Amino acid sequence: MEKNDLRQLSGQQCEKVFELMKSSAHGIAEYEAQARLKIHGLNNFINEYKFSWAKKLFKSFRNPFNILLVGLAGISLLSHDKRAAIVLSVMVLFSSILRFIQEYKSGKEAEKLRALVGTKAIVYRPEADLAKKYEIAIKNLVPGDVIHLSAGDMIPADVRIISSKDLFINQATLSGEAFPVEKTSNVSVNLETDLFDLENIGFMGSNVVSGFGKAIVLNTGKLTYLGSISEHVLEERETTAFERGITKFSYLLIKFMFVMVPLVFVINGISKGDWIQAFLFAIAVAVGLTPEMLPMIVTTNLAKGAVAMAKKKVIVKRLNSIQNFGAINILCTDKTGTLTQDKVVLIKHIDVKGEESDDVLKYAYLNSYFQTGLKNLLDVAILSQADLTNELKVCTDYSLADEIPFDFERRRMSVVINELHDHHELICKGAVEEIFDVCTKVKIKDQIYDLDDSRRSEIYHLSEELNQDGLRVIAIAYKEIPNINKVYSREDENDLILLGYVAFLDPPKESAAPAIISLKNAGVTIKILTGDNELVTRKVCNQVGVLSDKIILGSEIERSPEDEIPVIAEQYNVFAKLNPDQKRKIIKALQSKGNVVGYMGDGINDAPALKVSDIGISVDSAVDIAKEVADIILLEKSLMVLKDGIIEGRRTFGNTIKYIKMSASSNFGNMFSMVGASLLLPFLPMLPIQLLIQNLLYDISQTAIPFDKVDAEYTLIPRKWDISNITKYMFFIGPISSVFDYITFALLWYIF
Repeated sequence: MEKNDLRQLSGQQCEKVFELMKSSAHGIAEYEAQARLKIHGLNNFINEYKFSWAKKLFKSFRNPFNILLVGLAGISLLSHDKRAAIVLSVMVLFSSILRFIQEYKSGKEAEKLRALVGTKAIVYRPEADLAKKYEIAIKNLVPGDVIHLSAGDMIPADVRIISSKDLFINQATLSGEAFPVEKTSNVSVNLETDLFDLENIGFMGSNVVSGFGKAIVLNTGKLTYLGSISEHVLEERETTAFERGITKFSYLLIKFMFVMVPLVFVINGISKGDWIQAFLFAIAVAVGLTPEMLPMIVTTNLAKGAVAMAKKKVIVKRLNSIQNFGAINILCTDKTGTLTQDKVVLIKHIDVKGEESDDVLKYAYLNSYFQTGLKNLLDVAILSQADLTNELKVCTDYSLADEIPFDFERRRMSVVINELHDHHELICKGAVEEIFDVCTKVKIKDQIYDLDDSRRSEIYHLSEELNQDGLRVIAIAYKEIPNINKVYSREDENDLILLGYVAFLDPPKESAAPAIISLKNAGVTIKILTGDNELVTRKVCNQVGVLSDKIILGSEIERSPEDEIPVIAEQYNVFAKLNPDQKRKIIKALQSKGNVVGYMGDGINDAPALKVSDIGISVDSAVDIAKEVADIILLEKSLMVLKDGIIEGRRTFGNTIKYIKMSASSNFGNMFSMVGASLLLPFLPMLPIQLLIQNLLYDISQTAIPFDKVDAEYTLIPRKWDISNITKYMFFIGPISSVFDYITFALLWYIF
């Protein structure tokens, strides 16, 4: 199994690439794909890396407490205290094997759950001299497969572009380049350039921002560029606040131990005169201070939480993100499909005078029908007028000549159709303001007029009235072009004739208002971040109970100084007409104020915000890039489901903190008792082996903590890691338990 040279294939004509890859423009047959799959293996190096049982087992043993216990066991063995060495070894094995079992089981369960929301790819298979599209799991792709790419798709392997139309790819995760780059099928002339500058090569892990194209798979799995650096890339993910807190706490106890254990050794050596016994006792005290079950308890808690959340239609992709889920105090979400029913219905198709127009519906239908990119809910609503397919004779009278895909800068898209082989018509649909920018004329009652300022104001006012009624408005424009053989681009979107509007209703969910009240009662502030306009946004927000008296627009965010954005982000609850980068800025601004911020989104424009949020939440119907960067996947797009997940995250965190507080205070109290008793009594209060066995039995009893209940009051507010609170608890409760120990010692010494 050889790795194909990306540079070499970048410099070849498409026909030569097909020959070298033993493929064709129609792809490879299914039987050939299956044969290659056996040779090349699954295209899923990430899963293989994450859930290798051998690496899981090694990781289970590799933690600071186990290293310390193994060191103490070795010292005990050298000191001829075999019993202590055996007990210490049993502790290490017990904790580590339990942790391994829990992590391995949770990893396997996570693989099954991820299969429910796995990303797909569109491949071509040759059938009767034609290429037919099929949807298959990305993991089943093989070298030689020909795939279709469109906006929102992840690049599923290292590929060579064989045809494209305005295909822009974001490869920032690999190259660090912030802006999308255009990819074409042109043969690369300079093969010595940077790998990411090869204009016809797409890399696994990047994603399509706009446009569409076809590509042939060159390398899959570990032979991809991402696969070759996977061991570094996959480890670079930033740790959660919970993980950092656990690590700080662990090293705090170890530092405390390195101070107290020598003190115990010296005190007992001087007071008892038996330095060997004092040494063994000091080792036992060190073990008594060690919360060796901490890794296992944390893993069990997280695994149990993941299973409980799965039952509530919440799939956890990243186990350690559960605590962040419970710690969310601000939830940012898009409007569409979260507050609304995500079932868009076409309500009106009107001309610029507000009268019903069949022409507007016709042109909107032709645009959506011939669009080859990602069809959104508005397209689906337009295409639901199925009778138009036959009425317009779209299969015989019209054909697609070219397409100018949608992007978030223009906020519009166009198709160029060939009507009766007589002339071309460019049909453009998009956001009202952006369509107005490219229109110079308007059609009123079959007459064409100049779009002067007076008409522009009147027509724009009509769209505002529709928005105020809670309708989403899309403008439709067109122009006729001579039937010439040319490639169209965004520069051709000019001098258009404004035809009218199509208006859609996306009614609020009945569950939205109760869910928002429930989240507020749980201490979670809701902020709406949407690309929609402020009028529609205000209407919907008012209907579901989100305060929207003050709405700030993306353009205002863009004009604001960087140091003012955090203040604005906290001050406002509703943000409208945002582009993807503005959403990201708001998330970062809120985090800079110490908030734990969750973001829920499912579109291409949500990916940057999902990635920078403390916990990214998406749904199984989301575009590939959104699902890939999210930490949590919801099987039901509902704030109520989200609220249940947040409560479950708090329960998981609560049980983890129970163990930490109980173990830390108990261990500290035991050490306090043993040190004091060894000073006051002429003999050791407990033999080292007794201390070790007591600690082992105590650890076994603690394995039930993950299955304990959590008081409802505890889950009412967000919970964050607070090491100072744990330290105070340890220093306060620990000595209280020692009071009872000293009373027992006194009773035994003076009475019995």
